[in-house]
Parts: sequence; C-alpha cells; structure tokens
Amino acid sequence: MVMFPEKLRKIFDAAEADALFLECDFLRRYATDFYSTDGYVIVTPEECVYFADLRYFEAAEKQLAGSAVKVLEGGYKDALKYAAPYPKLGIPYPFTSVSALKLYEAEGHTTVDCMPAFKAAMLIKSEAELGRIRSACEIAEDALLSVLPEIAEGMEERELAALLEYRMRQLGASGTSFETIVAFGENGSVPHYETGTRKLRFGDPVLIDYGCKYEGYCSDCTRTFLFGDDGKHEEFKKIHAAVLAAHELVKERVTAGMTGREADAVARDHLREKGLAEYFTHSLGHGVGLQIHEYPVLSPRGEERLENGMVFSDEPGVYLAGKLGVRIEDTVCLKDGRVVSFMSKTDRKALIL
Repeated sequence: MVMFPEKLRKIFDAAEADALFLECDFLRRYATDFYSTDGYVIVTPEECVYFADLRYFEAAEKQLAGSAVKVLEGGYKDALKYAAPYPKLGIPYPFTSVSALKLYEAEGHTTVDCMPAFKAAMLIKSEAELGRIRSACEIAEDALLSVLPEIAEGMEERELAALLEYRMRQLGASGTSFETIVAFGENGSVPHYETGTRKLRFGDPVLIDYGCKYEGYCSDCTRTFLFGDDGKHEEFKKIHAAVLAAHELVKERVTAGMTGREADAVARDHLREKGLAEYFTHSLGHGVGLQIHEYPVLSPRGEERLENGMVFSDEPGVYLAGKLGVRIEDTVCLKDGRVVSFMSKTDRKALIL
C-alpha cells in the first residue's frame, strides 16, 4: 500500500478541515503531480482522490498508477457527492469564486480557507521541485543562447519573442512561464511592456524578460544588452553597471533569516547610492514555483523571513520613462543559508551583439 504523502498530511492537519476540496489547477497539480485544465481533488484524512472526466481519465489513471492518488471518473457533481460526508471543507479562498462558495454552502458544508496551509508547504521546495526549476532555468538559458546569433536589424519584437518561445519548446519546455517580454530601445522603460511590432535598429538596447515551464515549474530570467554600439549609450552603460552591481550584491549579502524587506534593501540601497533608487519602481523579487509569482515577497513591505529551500527572483531594475530600461534577473534559491543562482550560462554583463 502506498503511503499517504507527508506533504498532504501536513497541509491537511494545518487546514483544520474535515476534507480539502480543490478546483484550482496548480493546487490540483501540487496535490497529485498531475496536470489538467479541469478536475477536482478531494483530500480526506485517509486518501487523496482525483475526479477526472473522460478528457483526462485515461491519462490520469496511467500517470498516477501506483501512487497514493485514487483516480475516479466524474465531474463536479460526483466530487461534491463524494465530499458530502465531510461537513467542513478546506477551500483555497484566493482562488475560489463567491458563487462556488455559495454552492458548497447550499450542499450543507461550511468552509475554511486552506490556502495558508498550502502556502506554508509550497514556500519550501523539495529536491524534486528544485530539480524541475533547475531544468526550466537551463532550458531558458540554452534557448536564449541559441537565438542571440539570429538577432538582426529590422526584426520585430514579436518575432524575437516567438523565436525564443519556439526554441524553449524545442528544448523540452511545456510552455512559457508568462507572456514573453521583448522590448527594443525606449520600450524597455516600461517594466511590464507588451511585446509589439517595434523593429530593431543598430544601437538599440534590448530587454528580454522570459521564462518557461518544465513539468509545471517555472523559470524567470531577464537580460538587457545592446544591439551594436553606436557610441551614444554611456548613460545606458552606467545604469547597467549599477543594476548589475545591485543584482550581484543580493547574491553576496542576502542570507537565510533576513526578511524580504531586508533583502530588497540590499539592492535598493545600492541604487540609492548611485542616485537611481527612484527609478527602481518594483520589488526586488518574488517566489517562483508552479506559479510565476509565489511567496516569498522581496519588497519594501516583505516581512516574511527567508529560509533554505525558498526559490525567488533577483531582479533589480532602473527605468527612465521614454528613454530606456535595464533589468537583470536570475531565478535563485537559498541553500545552506546563502543565495545560489540556477543560472550560469548567459552573460549578465553589458553584452554588445
């Protein structure tokens, strides 16, 4: 008999519910290690049950054979019927609609938020999770290295984004972590720029913020460089050097036990010394896992303490409206109390193509 997973036992105990009822895709995947766009997972004190309709039933049975997850054919009504003996359901409130909560109540259940229990478990990544994130980072870096020689004057931002995404797929990615950002020239000044039709010109700064998924787990990377040096980019080079120094200081100085606020200050204080802090308009980083934005939060308001096994981004940036933007980002983790980067293949320096 397969043992009930310890991570689910801890989540179940912390949730203080009679059963957990999960509809959200990434939480279903975390609980079962099976991905689907639809389905329902019920966790009781004795078992984990995945209800799959005919689109996923065969694949779920095959992948989860021999695991602790029982696969049953059915949909929402079947899952609710199975949950009927459990009066108090643990529901992840942040990922549940008001209408869904009313349906549970109409079936005679009370509900409690189980998301804090999932958050606590998901903060610390297992070795298997770290391995998947490492693979996602390797794919992302290898893909970027493969497209750099193909970047050419006249190429549109969306062309480069499509090529990069294609290469990540070729190398084994199941998809992108988020919408790929490719920003040429002045467009880099918008931190979450929407990739468009701007064509690349000689001397343009190029900002690429991208990532991919491997077995559900995300990578997140940003590199900023020049497409040719027209001798007019001393300001860009100065800013790039300051952002790179802030990025590297995080790796050197952030340790387990610090808060997200203290980690953010390592980069922000350096940029303040350079007179650039007002142009650092977002947080230093965010957790990375099954979702591209998880906990911990490394920001001026981040009070959560960093621990070994946490994975997050190190991404200081400086943005001059209408002129340029520089962001340098690695996906990193805490190991033995120190920051360790998953990314070592691509150059963070002011590369000139």
